[in-house]
Amino acid sequence: MHQLLSLMHSSSHCVFLSGAGISTLSGIPDFRGSKGIYKQFDADKIFDIHYFRKDPAYFYTHGREFIYNLEEKEPNIIHRMLAKLEDEGMVKSIITQNIDMLHQKAGSRRVIEIHGSPAQHTCLHCGKKFPYELISPIVHSHQVVPKCDRCGGLVKPDIVFFGEMLDQNSFSQAISESSQADLMVVIGSSLVVHPAASLPLNAIKHGCRLVIVNNMPTPLDEYAYLRYTDLEEVFRYLEKEIH
Repeated sequence: MHQLLSLMHSSSHCVFLSGAGISTLSGIPDFRGSKGIYKQFDADKIFDIHYFRKDPAYFYTHGREFIYNLEEKEPNIIHRMLAKLEDEGMVKSIITQNIDMLHQKAGSRRVIEIHGSPAQHTCLHCGKKFPYELISPIVHSHQVVPKCDRCGGLVKPDIVFFGEMLDQNSFSQAISESSQADLMVVIGSSLVVHPAASLPLNAIKHGCRLVIVNNMPTPLDEYAYLRYTDLEEVFRYLEKEIH
């Protein structure tokens, strides 16, 4: 792991790409792991925009378990070390596929959320915005499905569902960061969801070195300069070496 640390020290623009695997240490299940969300719920329903419009209760009922209890979840060593590495000037930005907001909770400032987050919710009819803190109690109440207090419309979290376009501003930022990176470290991502999985390839095309840390194989392993499987071990090492 000293090779990774050496790469980070010599890098002038190190970018991390994080996936759901980094938050399992905080008690949040990943998506495609052996105990992932898609093993418990129907992936074709829970994050599908068309199904959400038809039956929003399916999302909100199941979402209580892993989205609307985030105030109880705390950043783990990975989130905390990434914030420290940013403070030390060793990490320029974090591109995340995650919707748990733990990077910000840990203190990271330059976070690009390419799949959005539930920090804000939007009425699909009139566009009124609602903060997470207002919506979460409703989801946990007998009402379950939040409705707009202005027009009565259906309220949806600002998470990118299947069938929706990515936020173009966020993804443009992600493309820019991957293009500038001389080192990209992918952590806790299976790299099968596009267009997020295209970002490391974009980085490589611009001369970047790629490091992958994930407990399962990814389609881009052959492009990795370094490859590790144990996220916690890697970040315990970084914690020990970076004071």
